[in-house]
Amino acid sequence: MRKPILLVCGVLVLAAAAFLLFGRDGTPGDASPEAGFARDMATHHAQAVDMAFIVRDKGPAREIRSLAFDIINTQANQRGMFQGWLQQWQLTQATDQRPMAWMSGHGHGAAPAAPAATVPAGTMPGMATPQELTKLKQAEGTQAEVLFLQLMIRHHEGGVEMAEGLLKLSTRGEVVSMAQKIVDGQTGEIKLMTELLKQRGAQPYPSILKTS
Repeated sequence: MRKPILLVCGVLVLAAAAFLLFGRDGTPGDASPEAGFARDMATHHAQAVDMAFIVRDKGPAREIRSLAFDIINTQANQRGMFQGWLQQWQLTQATDQRPMAWMSGHGHGAAPAAPAATVPAGTMPGMATPQELTKLKQAEGTQAEVLFLQLMIRHHEGGVEMAEGLLKLSTRGEVVSMAQKIVDGQTGEIKLMTELLKQRGAQPYPSILKTS
């Protein structure tokens, strides 16, 4: 009698796990990489947009203002898509899962921060700390431009790391396509921002991206 009961219990556990991963009608479930990516990347993008607004409102050089404008438009639009996916999948925007739990076991570790800053375990890679955001708000002129570029390069590196992580875990068309766009677009902007820093006699923070 015990074997049939254990078998039924095992089936129920597998069914519950499948529901969390795949949800209804094959859509991503609450614990799926797609849902975790959408939630975390929406939060990640929100900070990038905030930083871009901060530097834009300081009246920076034309090329910095143009870059900030592009980041605001691109990442705000993508953030809307992430939130739209969650709604379409009948999932909540918020979750009890810690940030980056969807990448657990796939080589993710807390990203190193800039000098004199710390990033708590479970924080999304590349995120600026509250202290760094305060410093950006207080900076002016070339100092503000340099700090913005340094923070945004690291932020983009974190976005690339997250997107590349999703590409290893998902085959869902629209999510994979978006992740690849993020990798391509933000990699290109990292190169641009590195050149803009060079023009200002500055260097990026040490890269958080893993080298093969």
